[in-house]
Amino acid sequence: MSENSEAPGTSPAAPSGGTAPGPQPEPLRFFGTTWVDHDGGYGLRRAGVTIGSLVAAVASCFVLRFAYQGLEIAEVGSLVGMLVVLMFAVCSAIAFRRTWEGFTRRPADPAADDRLRGLKSIGFIGSLLAYFIRSLREAPGEKLRRTEYETALARYTKRRSSRTGNPAARRSAKGKRAGRR
Repeated sequence: MSENSEAPGTSPAAPSGGTAPGPQPEPLRFFGTTWVDHDGGYGLRRAGVTIGSLVAAVASCFVLRFAYQGLEIAEVGSLVGMLVVLMFAVCSAIAFRRTWEGFTRRPADPAADDRLRGLKSIGFIGSLLAYFIRSLREAPGEKLRRTEYETALARYTKRRSSRTGNPAARRSAKGKRAGRR
C-alpha cells in the first residue's frame, strides 16, 4: 500500500457529493454502516442476526438429520453413513475456522479463499455457528472494519493537516532561500 492509499473499502468522497470528505466506512452485511456509531437500530439488528443465525444452524442440523435418515432408508451401508457424517464434520470445522478468521483479518490470498467456497458451502453449519458466536459480542467483522476505518481516518487527518496553508507564503515568510554554492 502506498502512503496516499486508503484502507480497503474506503475512498475520499467529493466535497460536493453531499458526504463528508475523507474515507468512508465499509458497510457490513445486515448492518450497513450502523456499526460506526451503533445507531440506526444496531442493537435490534445484532439481536436479529444472533437469533437468525442460531435458528438457521438448528434448522440446518434437522435437514442434515433427514438426509442421514434417507441414507439409512436406502441401506447404503455404515461406511457410507460414516463418511457422510465425517465429511460434514470436517467441512463444518474448516468453514467455522475460515469464517472466524474472516472476522479478524483479511485473507492473505483471496484466490485461495475463493477455492474453498465449495467446502464452506458444505460446512455451512460451521459458518452459521461462527456468525452466531461472533454476533453475541459485536457485529461480525466490526472489529476489523473499525480498525481499518480508524487507521484510514488518522492517515487522512494527518495528510490534510500537513497540507494546510499556502506553501509559497510559508517560504517567503522565512526569508529568501540561500543561493547555490
